[in-house]
Amino acid sequence: MDDDAQARAYAEADFEAANSSFVEHFDARFGASEPSGYILDLGCGPGDIALRLARRYPQCLVHGLDGAAAMLRFAEQALVREPELQGRVEFFQGLLPGARLPQGNYQAIVSNSLLHHLHRPQILWQAVQAYGRAGTRVMVMDLLRPASQEQARGIVDQYSGDEPAVLKRDFFNSLLAAFTLEEVRDQLAEAGIEGFDVQRISDRHMLVSGILP
Repeated sequence: MDDDAQARAYAEADFEAANSSFVEHFDARFGASEPSGYILDLGCGPGDIALRLARRYPQCLVHGLDGAAAMLRFAEQALVREPELQGRVEFFQGLLPGARLPQGNYQAIVSNSLLHHLHRPQILWQAVQAYGRAGTRVMVMDLLRPASQEQARGIVDQYSGDEPAVLKRDFFNSLLAAFTLEEVRDQLAEAGIEGFDVQRISDRHMLVSGILP
């Protein structure tokens, strides 16, 4: 998503509920162990979740990776507005697979709404294995495909009523491109990732979480 207008629409959209929920889910699953070290946010977009994680876990450093320069410009602007996080959050441009990052592996890997954008979903799970290690905490949140286009339209109308048309269109297309719980379980099995929990957490979201063995 390297179109400036589209990136701006995403950066300015109201994702407060979804993004705060993301951090709450991470905290519920892994917060008791007081995460430390490096967190990697795959497909970080305009950087809101990366910044939220850095605020929540002051002992962590957060790297955000995205393929779109336009998105990362907004991420950098957001970081400038929070000087207390500078030095603890960095953003990098790169495409999966093969993006170069300064850390060989990460203590936690997260991703929000990247999976359904990938033509080959194994790219995400391979990246989790490539950038993780034994003990790495992993949490992936993504859209859950509705049973029909009519249901998808209803979800868009319910949750994106006041958003720009470009976001409504992208939301609708993303819902149709998303996976079911069973499809994601099959993806994990194909990748050889065992023991992860895959669950529905809302009428439009799924959550995948676990610790790499």
